[in-house]
Amino acid sequence: MSMGTIYGLGLGPGDPDLMSVKADRLLRGARHVAYFRKPGRSGQARKIVNGMIPEGAVEFPMEYPVTTEIPVTDPQYNALLAEFYEAAAAHLHALSQAGEDVVVLCEGDPFFYGSFMHLYTRLRGLAPVEVVPAITGMSGAWSATGDPITWGDDILTVLTGTLPEDVLARRMADTDALVVMKLGRNFDKVVRALKTAGLYERAWIVEYAQMANQRVSKLSENHSDVTPYFSIILVHGQGRRP
Repeated sequence: MSMGTIYGLGLGPGDPDLMSVKADRLLRGARHVAYFRKPGRSGQARKIVNGMIPEGAVEFPMEYPVTTEIPVTDPQYNALLAEFYEAAAAHLHALSQAGEDVVVLCEGDPFFYGSFMHLYTRLRGLAPVEVVPAITGMSGAWSATGDPITWGDDILTVLTGTLPEDVLARRMADTDALVVMKLGRNFDKVVRALKTAGLYERAWIVEYAQMANQRVSKLSENHSDVTPYFSIILVHGQGRRP
């Protein structure tokens, strides 16, 4: 029996209309659909494809053992996540060995800060694994602002809010255009770093990019009630143009 293929299915930033034709085709023909979620939640990736999963498909929700961002150096955090990914990969591997194809739903692009990467590195070499690329969340966010993120020779820097504040401020000050992801509990720290770098007044925040409840605003004008977990901060480049 030939092994089934495990697909890391990029869904894009949130609007099902922005999925690729290939992703749509694989999803609508799927017999097994896996996705990540927090305990007790439906999961953002699962919400994106609501109504698109074929009747009779077996769903496999993979629930994170920890959902609070803590330093990556914390041994317990890494140990719990490693055990979680090992168990999820083993389940997908067993399905593949049984000849079953599986699609793993991935918000944004599977190879851009996505959880699927941790399954991919465990499964490649053991089972056929294919990544279906997609529009990234940051691309959806800067498109929502209505202005290009880069011009001419602008250098674009992508940072994660989990970095130390001094590193954030230094990197921010040394770029032309900026994207900051993984805000979560790091939101206030990121705001302070933007002020230190002199970019606070130019920064935008996009919540729920390309989703029905999308909100776009200047960071300096309205961030008292933002939802950091589903937000991206942007600073547009001002480079050379004809």
